[in-house]
Amino acid sequence: MPKTKAVVPAPGPRAIAPADLASSVGAAIRRLRSAQGLTLLEVAERAEISAAMLSRLETGAVSPSLETIAAVAVALGADLPTLFRGLQAQPSDAQLVRKGEGLEVVRRGTKRGHTYHLLASDRGPRKTFEPFLVTLNDKSEIFPDFEHPGTEMIHMLEGSLRYRHGSESYLLKPGDTLTFSGEVPHGPQSLIKLPIRFLSVIVYGEGDQAIK
Repeated sequence: MPKTKAVVPAPGPRAIAPADLASSVGAAIRRLRSAQGLTLLEVAERAEISAAMLSRLETGAVSPSLETIAAVAVALGADLPTLFRGLQAQPSDAQLVRKGEGLEVVRRGTKRGHTYHLLASDRGPRKTFEPFLVTLNDKSEIFPDFEHPGTEMIHMLEGSLRYRHGSESYLLKPGDTLTFSGEVPHGPQSLIKLPIRFLSVIVYGEGDQAIK
């Protein structure tokens, strides 16, 4: 059974090493200079430093003083925050699930032709959403009604089917999207073209409990 990879918590704030500071500021200076089509000599003359010093700044070979950084920023028509922006990037909390690596889970309907692959694991004390890749393969099965808290969105990827929600029935083809209240009975009514694959995203409101 495919397994999701372990999620490593994002690291907390860390002290910035002088070498990292010099490298980040130097790269920012080089990008701005190149974008403006300026030579090392042109910027160095404006900042009243040597071209050799500017070159060393751009490669991170020296740790510049704040006065020097300010002078180069003025020479480039930029402000100090622009040169320090690379140090302010927030750590990513994104979750990447490669093809075929989504955790296969058992839910109502699994034994009746449903295959669920969980595409993300919501963090925190309560779930706010659940995204699934759903595959239906057995055309002869009669599927049960589903009911759960929250709002569900289905986006068709492959195949076609009729999907019932309450008293209505909807023909869904690749590219179609159906959004509905999960508390109203719903589920596949008839499978028209196999195999069928669709994304199912359930969003829970305040106080809703995720379905099992």
